[in-house]
Amino acid sequence: MKGSMSTDLGIITIDPEVIAKYAGSVAVECFGIVGMAAVNMKDGLVRLLKKESLTHGIQVYISEDNKITLDFHVIVSYGVSISAVTENLISNVKYKVEEFTGMSVDKINIYIEGVRVID
Repeated sequence: MKGSMSTDLGIITIDPEVIAKYAGSVAVECFGIVGMAAVNMKDGLVRLLKKESLTHGIQVYISEDNKITLDFHVIVSYGVSISAVTENLISNVKYKVEEFTGMSVDKINIYIEGVRVID
């Protein structure tokens, strides 16, 4: 479902793909996040996505009352505190997505799909 807002000049409609792309770019800037993960359900393989395909690691759900739920599948850096990284990710993404869309973020679910050693 697309998010929409009514203004004095008309209706603004935001595609979930746009929100996913923006949220992905915010997420990879966060400390401790190596990148988004694509999970192949068939073999259970997890692979790191390139910058161009960030949206494949994020699902966006928009409720009837324009509340956004985001699901992130991420790969984190080895040796970092997962709770600190996820709290940072949640606060940054929530603030920036709400500022960008004008819609409220209801939930952010984070699935840690792997750990990578950064050189």
